[in-house]
Amino acid sequence: MMALEQLLDRLKMEHLQASLDSLCEHASKQDLNYREFLEQALAQEWGGRHQKGLESRLKQARLPWIKTLEQFDFSFQPSIDHKIVRDLAGLSFVERGENVVLLGPPGVGKTHLAVALAVKAAEAGHRVLFMTLDRLVSTLMRSRQENRLDRQLQQLTYPKVLVLDEMGYLPMTREEASLFFRLINRRYERASTILTSNKSFMDWGEIFGDQVIATAILDRLLHHSTTLNIKGESYRLKDKRRAGLVTPQAKKEDEPSHDPESVPMKEH
Repeated sequence: MMALEQLLDRLKMEHLQASLDSLCEHASKQDLNYREFLEQALAQEWGGRHQKGLESRLKQARLPWIKTLEQFDFSFQPSIDHKIVRDLAGLSFVERGENVVLLGPPGVGKTHLAVALAVKAAEAGHRVLFMTLDRLVSTLMRSRQENRLDRQLQQLTYPKVLVLDEMGYLPMTREEASLFFRLINRRYERASTILTSNKSFMDWGEIFGDQVIATAILDRLLHHSTTLNIKGESYRLKDKRRAGLVTPQAKKEDEPSHDPESVPMKEH
């Protein structure tokens, strides 16, 4: 008969194997029956595997930092509907391949929310990838020059959640906008995209340099989507403002000049 250590090794239960002695000691002290001990032993192995898988997914996601929804200061941004965020945290939008668009001026927490939702998705076992728009465009342009665009687009279709950050900071050429459209079209109704932008939808024609391409991109992004328009002030300026180092402004120059909700969106 095979020894217990050999069995655990053959079954690749490395996490249980590493903590077996302490589990046995705990079971003895708590006078656990066989079923209870087995439950704890398997829970130990599953917990270890889940944590290892999560660490791997987070590493592959290339997130700029790890932020959670619990760390977000909703009291500082009262314009955000807590119910919508709670619904998004349930990840049903990921299961349905729907998108999330976060709009607002710089510093209001768009990237924090996007990363927090990506972390939730990774915890649930989904493959996640984070990219700034600048990096995405550079990647697509380089792959086209190297005649491997289709392969690159396919690779960017694999992540169940793709976070695209900083839409609107730099304008695109028509070629770059065309490549971006191809990616959005590939992911349409297949996987979720979380996008942050400091520009309202009315201004996206200027970003893409072509109103027709902008309309086509918005059509696919917003067909099945949730939009959050954050109208609060910058987290990065709040401490300076409280200290009197920054004077309040009636309207920031980089705040969206149009209400994005005025743009018609298709229903789910």
